[in-house]
Amino acid sequence: MAATVQRHSGGRLLLNVVTGGESHEQRTYGDFLGKDDRYARTGEFLGIVRELWEGKTVDFSGEQLRVAGARLARVPDPVPPVYFGGSSPAAGQVAARAADVYLTWGEPPAEVERKIAWIRELADRAGRRVRFGIRLHVITRDPAEAAWAEAQRLLDGFTPEAIRAVQAGLARSESEGQRRMLALHGGRTHGLEIAPNLWAGIGLVRGGAGTALVGGHTEVAERIVEYQRLGIEEFILSGHPHVEEAYWFGEGCCRCCGTPGCGGIRPRGPRTPPLPPGSRSPPGWAADQGPDGRLPGRCGPILPIRLRRAAAHGSLN
Repeated sequence: MAATVQRHSGGRLLLNVVTGGESHEQRTYGDFLGKDDRYARTGEFLGIVRELWEGKTVDFSGEQLRVAGARLARVPDPVPPVYFGGSSPAAGQVAARAADVYLTWGEPPAEVERKIAWIRELADRAGRRVRFGIRLHVITRDPAEAAWAEAQRLLDGFTPEAIRAVQAGLARSESEGQRRMLALHGGRTHGLEIAPNLWAGIGLVRGGAGTALVGGHTEVAERIVEYQRLGIEEFILSGHPHVEEAYWFGEGCCRCCGTPGCGGIRPRGPRTPPLPPGSRSPPGWAADQGPDGRLPGRCGPILPIRLRRAAAHGSLN
């Protein structure tokens, strides 16, 4: 499947591998392994896949998986990067051995810094280098008061009954990352700015990524640069409603990131392949970038964020 998608997309595939965080959900699919065993299986799976992507014939017999004479008829070109997240010790071991990009949810900078150091140490022991990414929501306006008013509007729409129901369900989660998200707000609806411009309100009614960067365009850009300086190289961002927030971010934060105070970060990694001659790229598409990494007439150098069609992808990656 990876080879097919790479062929048809011009090499744009990224793979996010999710082990499966909840035993009760896994059992509905016929999977009765415990959490640590699921991570062990993921590690074995990725080890097999990486050898197949190298064009090898694979014989493997592990605790969870076994293959004999496995081989691909077509190797994906290019080999897609593997994204992987997890905050438990078992997840860290898999990330260090098999991930290209380790993803974390939007925790405060000090916690993110500790996570990066943890995974880097594990990867060093395995003789590997891992890149780092972060998953956040964004609410960015000028002035900043307008952004916080929008956050309050969202919060006002969360009924106490909805919050209690969602929190009760999430409290049963086996995920260490989810536990860390819940601890950021503790179910309360006040005091939700847990670090400068980092708001934990989303996590009251949503599992997984539960924090948003909230503030003026310059403030949000500065927080992104702060994470970048800790070692974050890729940002996966979203908003509510998504397309509208993508425009707020693209027209506001990207513009101010061209100022000296925001670091003037240049794009990193491969760019989106050019569109066919005569094609028009919609706003926010990376192919609109000029050779210096600027969107003509729109904003300064783009952060290490590959802007894609938000409506089609569900996030800005």
